[in-house]
Amino acid sequence: MRKSKIVLAEDDPSLSRIMEYSLKGEGWEVHVFPNGKEALSFLKEKDVDLIISDLSMPEMGGMELLRETQKIKLEVPFIMITAFGTIDSAVEAMKAGAYDYITKPFSQEELGLIVKKALELKSLKEENISLKSQLTEKYKFENIIGKSPKMEKVFELISLVAGTNSNVLILGESGTGKELVAKAIHYHSPRAEGPFIAVQCAAIPPTLLESELFGHVKGAFTGAIKDREGKFELADEGTLFLDEIAEMSPEMQAKLLRAIQEREIDRVGSSSPVKIDVRIIAATNQELERLVKDKKFREDLYYRLNVISITLPPLRERKEDIPSLIEHFLKKFGDTDCQIEDEAMHSLMNYSWPGNVRELENTIERALVLKKECMIKKENLPEKIWKGEKRIGNVVMDLPEEGIDLEEVEKELIKIALEKAKGNQTQAAKYLGISRPTLLYRMEKYKLE
Repeated sequence: MRKSKIVLAEDDPSLSRIMEYSLKGEGWEVHVFPNGKEALSFLKEKDVDLIISDLSMPEMGGMELLRETQKIKLEVPFIMITAFGTIDSAVEAMKAGAYDYITKPFSQEELGLIVKKALELKSLKEENISLKSQLTEKYKFENIIGKSPKMEKVFELISLVAGTNSNVLILGESGTGKELVAKAIHYHSPRAEGPFIAVQCAAIPPTLLESELFGHVKGAFTGAIKDREGKFELADEGTLFLDEIAEMSPEMQAKLLRAIQEREIDRVGSSSPVKIDVRIIAATNQELERLVKDKKFREDLYYRLNVISITLPPLRERKEDIPSLIEHFLKKFGDTDCQIEDEAMHSLMNYSWPGNVRELENTIERALVLKKECMIKKENLPEKIWKGEKRIGNVVMDLPEEGIDLEEVEKELIKIALEKAKGNQTQAAKYLGISRPTLLYRMEKYKLE
């Protein structure tokens, strides 16, 4: 393990020898200089972890050394040694950027304690920088796999929206990677240094969601034994990701709208509003426009969330990305040398992937567990993938054991055709292969507008 390097600038030979001995006894590497000028020359050439300097020295004192280290952007803790009568100067040093000061005379134990705390702080800062760098690397745009034209459009939108503070609505089926896109936007935004807080709206009971989002005060309800910050406060100066936003109750939609409009929230049980600075990224696998028309989702909230929308295509609409995704998952699971036989790849390319990228990832993980030697064969895949699917044209048919309501299926197909045709009945009839009068009859039968 690398020893921490400490620079000690002290013009008193006796004190510097005692300090050097004490610091080396703790296992640290110490470089001693009689003044700030010689210490600065060393600092310009070598990397160190901590600087300890006397305030008053010939040629260059501690304050000047502190300022010079700031000029060369030396981001290391600085401890100032002061005499008993120079406390005001020590406070001035703290204001100028010193980590701490120690007053003569001091014990070896006192010196060791201050140095340990300073080195721990530096270590924490470096770890924080490293973690943030890893997050940025993990969620960079290139890690969202896809070279298809539809994904290229998604990348273009992500790049444009990332540099703004606008709210974003991400649309797409389950498993298409909505949270991955949300994180990519956050970690490439001006808020990247702030927190990214995710809330799965569908997983939290409606009665608890308000407390989860806005927090509560002690005694607000049974079990509220202390004040608790909600996700909005935790995401302050960062991003709040609201997944499956369509599952939110009408009452919570109204409260969310107010929080977005007023930029403040009320903790449950409190009458004192709390100001918040949060960017909202919402996501859903449902058609919000249809829910708005059906009065199941607030129109004003929809437009507040939908400043910029990004629609992620399902995997069946970008099958050219499947080989790249498989390669990515093989690398993720540490088996890059594994091959996929042609028959297995043919099955993977022809399957409709109702679970999208998530289902493909699970399939590859399963196949790697079941494979023999270093080859994935079709037998290693779920039976439904290599046996093929029942289709009528491009529509995949799968009858569940409990059966279906044929009229309900017909009604849904008509609604889908009308939505795809944007309400144009003639075009919708063409999609369904029937005449317009037949379509109108069925619309009247199922009470469709």
